Amino acid sequence: MAGHPAMFFEETGGGDVLCALCPQSCALKAGQTGLCLARANDAGRLVSLNYGRVSALALDPIEKKPLRRFFPGSMILSAGSFGCNFKCRFCQNWSISQQEPPLRELTAQQLARLARETVPDGNIGLAFTYNEPLVWFEFVYDCARLNREQGLRNVLVTNGYVNPGPMAELLPYIDAMNIDLKAFSPGFYRSVCSGRLEPVMETIAQCAAACHVEVTTLLIPGLNDSAQEVAALAKWLAGISPELPLHLTRYHPDYRMTAPPQPGREQIFELAGLARQSLRYVYCGNC
Repeated sequence: MAGHPAMFFEETGGGDVLCALCPQSCALKAGQTGLCLARANDAGRLVSLNYGRVSALALDPIEKKPLRRFFPGSMILSAGSFGCNFKCRFCQNWSISQQEPPLRELTAQQLARLARETVPDGNIGLAFTYNEPLVWFEFVYDCARLNREQGLRNVLVTNGYVNPGPMAELLPYIDAMNIDLKAFSPGFYRSVCSGRLEPVMETIAQCAAACHVEVTTLLIPGLNDSAQEVAALAKWLAGISPELPLHLTRYHPDYRMTAPPQPGREQIFELAGLARQSLRYVYCGNC
C-alpha cells in the first residue's frame, strides 16, 4: 500500500492503529482504510493516501470560497484532492469527496511555486478546498508552511470535523477559514452527515479566536431551515462574535438526496433577515 506517513495516530497492538485526526476515531486493522477514504493502516502504521494527489486546481475569486470579508476582490489558487470524513447525503462535491477521481501528482514545493507564480494574476495564496482539506492534513500542513514562508496567505474551506490537537498544529499557518455549520441539530449531523455537531462547534470557536472565520449553512427544506433553528444558530455564533460572517446558501438536490426540491429565494432572504437580528454580516448564496 503506497502512502505518505501520517500524523496523529496511536498503535493499539497487534498491528492495529487508531486514527486521532478527527472525531470519527477510525480503528483500523492492517490494510483497512478509514471512513474518509484518505488514511489507511499500512502494516501497522497510518499513511495518507492522498498526499500530493490533486483532483482540482483553479485560480478562483476569493468570494467563491465563500469569503466575503477577507481580501475582497482578490484571487486565490485553490486545490483539492479526494476524501471526506462526513458522508453527507446532499454532497455537491461527491465525485471527489466520496470516491477517488482522476488525479495529478504535485509536490508541496511545486504547489507553493504555482502560488507564487500566479501572484501577478491577483493571487494572494493557497486555498485548500473542493473536498475536505483536513483529511489531506499532511500535504496541507507542508504546503501551508512553504506558502507562509513566501509571504502568501493560506485558506481552508472545511467541515470543521477535526480534533482540537491537530487543528492547533495547523492554525499558526492559516489566515482564513470558511467552516460549514451544516445544521444546528445533533440529529441532522447523525442521520444526514454521519457525524456529530459538537466537535464542529468546538472547531468554530477554536479557530475564530486564531484567524479570520466565516461560516456557511446550506439550507435544506424541512431539515435545517426552520426559523427557530436558524435563529438559534445565529445567536450561538453571535456569542463568539456578532462580527462573524454567516453565509446562508440555497440547497439544490444532488448525490443521494433527490428531494426535497430547491427552496425559494424569498425564503432564504427571510431567514437571512432573521439571522441579522444577531449577526452583523449575513450573506445569501446560490440565490
